[in-house]
Amino acid sequence: MMEQINTFLNYDFEISNGVHITVKQILFVITVLLFATLILKFIKKIVVKKLNDDDKLKFNSIFSFSKYFIYVIVILLTFDNMGIDVTAIFAASAALLVGVGLALQTFFQDIISGVFILIDKSVHVGDIIELEDKVGRVTEIRLRTTRAVTIDNKVLIIPNHKYLTSTLYNWTENGVLTRESISIGVAYGSDLELVKKLLLQVANNHPKVIKQPEPLVLFTEFADSALNFKLIFTLNNSFEAAIPKSDIRFEIDKVFNEHNIKIPFPQREIYTNN
Repeated sequence: MMEQINTFLNYDFEISNGVHITVKQILFVITVLLFATLILKFIKKIVVKKLNDDDKLKFNSIFSFSKYFIYVIVILLTFDNMGIDVTAIFAASAALLVGVGLALQTFFQDIISGVFILIDKSVHVGDIIELEDKVGRVTEIRLRTTRAVTIDNKVLIIPNHKYLTSTLYNWTENGVLTRESISIGVAYGSDLELVKKLLLQVANNHPKVIKQPEPLVLFTEFADSALNFKLIFTLNNSFEAAIPKSDIRFEIDKVFNEHNIKIPFPQREIYTNN
């Protein structure tokens, strides 16, 4: 019986020319990996206890990726200590590794970008971000992708390398308050002081507009067909800014009609030769 077990344990597999491994060595590698897994779980348990909830998520993301590198290192060191020629293994699989590396190039870009995001804290869960003209509230930051939900409840799955190759706007980096604006044009000859008064009145009357800092009206341009103004105000929920801005536009149109203030449209005169 023992002889059969020894025969089985010493059964030899030829991986490539000059590279052999026995069943005994395979079992030993599995045992080492199990032992390494227990150690990593123990270390993770100790570290996580000292972190807050936000940092726990970041640590878990980085840890889940890093442990695979640790496994590879453990396997290679184990092979080397057992006398298996690791160099020969790399040489035999060089072409395969090059192909896999090229195929996973973008994948590793996402992973590296994800590590940078988690370490430098440029984006947090709950932040409102704008990337490539898409706006969403961040719900989850993973090592390879970031998930955000748009105002119409669609999920954006953003590859993390986009943060390195595109301009990112973090609407809430400086807090939840954001300055919004609405542009409006009135006809030449309008009572401009009345225009200013009505715009401020509309902004101040909206329940979502913050009273401090106070709304502001800027006279921006003498345009071809209109006198242009910009109404600037502050909101505490920029993610849903489109809704109060729409309400304010409706109200502006209403009060302008009540006070006979015209909103002009571009006019062109066309001449034809007879």
